[in-house]
Amino acid sequence: MSFQTGLAGLNAATKNLDIIGNNIANANTVGAKASRAEFAALVSSAGSGGTDTGQGIGVAVAAVSQQFTQGSINITGNSLDVAINGGGFFQITTSEGKAAYTRDGQFKLDREGNLVTNQQANVMGYTLDSLGQPTSVTPGKLVVPTGAPIAASATTSITAEVNLDARATVATDSATPTPFTKYGTAVTAFDSQGLEVPLNVYFVNVGPDATAIPPVVKDAWDVFDGGSQAAGQTALTQNATIKATNAANKALDIKNTALNAAVPPPAPLLPTYASGGIPANQPLKASGSLFRMEFGADGTLLRMIKPALVTGTGSAAVTTPEVVLPLDKQSITLKSTNPAIGDFSAMLDLTKTTQFGSSFQVTKLTQDGYTAGDLTGVSIDQTGVLETKYSNGQTKRLAQLTLADFRNPQGLTPISGGAWVETFASGQPIQGLPTKGKFGELRAGAVEDSNVDLTAELVAMMTAQRSYQANVQTIKTQDQAVQALVNLR
Repeated sequence: MSFQTGLAGLNAATKNLDIIGNNIANANTVGAKASRAEFAALVSSAGSGGTDTGQGIGVAVAAVSQQFTQGSINITGNSLDVAINGGGFFQITTSEGKAAYTRDGQFKLDREGNLVTNQQANVMGYTLDSLGQPTSVTPGKLVVPTGAPIAASATTSITAEVNLDARATVATDSATPTPFTKYGTAVTAFDSQGLEVPLNVYFVNVGPDATAIPPVVKDAWDVFDGGSQAAGQTALTQNATIKATNAANKALDIKNTALNAAVPPPAPLLPTYASGGIPANQPLKASGSLFRMEFGADGTLLRMIKPALVTGTGSAAVTTPEVVLPLDKQSITLKSTNPAIGDFSAMLDLTKTTQFGSSFQVTKLTQDGYTAGDLTGVSIDQTGVLETKYSNGQTKRLAQLTLADFRNPQGLTPISGGAWVETFASGQPIQGLPTKGKFGELRAGAVEDSNVDLTAELVAMMTAQRSYQANVQTIKTQDQAVQALVNLR
């Protein structure tokens, strides 16, 4: 049986060379995994007498084992290239509709916006809602809306973090009030059609001021928007004159009251408040402000109010009491340039405002509206979330790649295109998300190189060649022995 032994060795060596050659051919194939031939000895089960002889009759390839070790990560810079660093396979659906699995993350967008492999297999994952949560428990084909722009969104919230200078002069203490622009900032909001709506916010120091009517007893700043700028500026300009008149009236009242007391009737009485000869003091004006902010001794925001307002003079004076507002965002009105839209509301958040003895500065100024935008790019993060980027600076989390793993990856059957399909031996796929449990994280802009060790394969090839030559030699030697036997006469 020596011929059979040699032939078995030749067959095994040939298969081994085939496997080594395939490994070498795929040394630069993204996501490829090396395989190895595993041999088993063949032994004759029984001799001519029916008993077990234990005689070897050659070798066979018992299995071709795939090596699912991690390949090196190669940076490519292509935003749709994705490498798995750790366990798991990308889930794909072939053009024939068959479920398959791959480590090759060289993804593309086809003409319909589907995320596909180079073999046009659809990449599978979960579609996400506006909160970034999956909309289904079953993976589906991932589609990027490449042709549709993102719609405009009206501004609903504006946030500013500001420090107001505690050294600022109270505006009513000067005949020329501090310009609004010294303590102001601007932001561009958007209406529902994406049209720009400029908003200017100004801060005016109005306290403490004991001479105000009613008095302002705490550090306080009035907040104006651009629409109330003119009214507020006019009022503050008038305050200096009003204060001077009120002070002169008060001095005259004190003087005349003392003189009237010193000179009894029937001497003519000099004009006083009581006699109505001196006008009652006029209230200082602060009209047009959105609201007032009051600060505590530590410079932090204490409360927000609609300040009390005195209208009229003398006996006709009417005081509207102050209204304490929630220490929260305050509603303001924005005006669209489109008459069809008109006024719309937004919330202004100034709750992080401080008053410290340092220069006025705005450390944060944001708003949540935006105009319409076209798709400019797509990226994938380490958790597999696919995010689209638009020309208006917005991003949108559309979908998330899913991964799959198997109890026995060795049982997977390879198919063309660097993919595998499940078999009974592999078991059913276990689905999961990147970075969760035993699943690895994703590296965008990179691919996983083949795990083939080219040097080791070349050495293995030489070893397989020697094995092939040695088996040829056993056949040749057996042939010579048979020929010698035939030549006996």
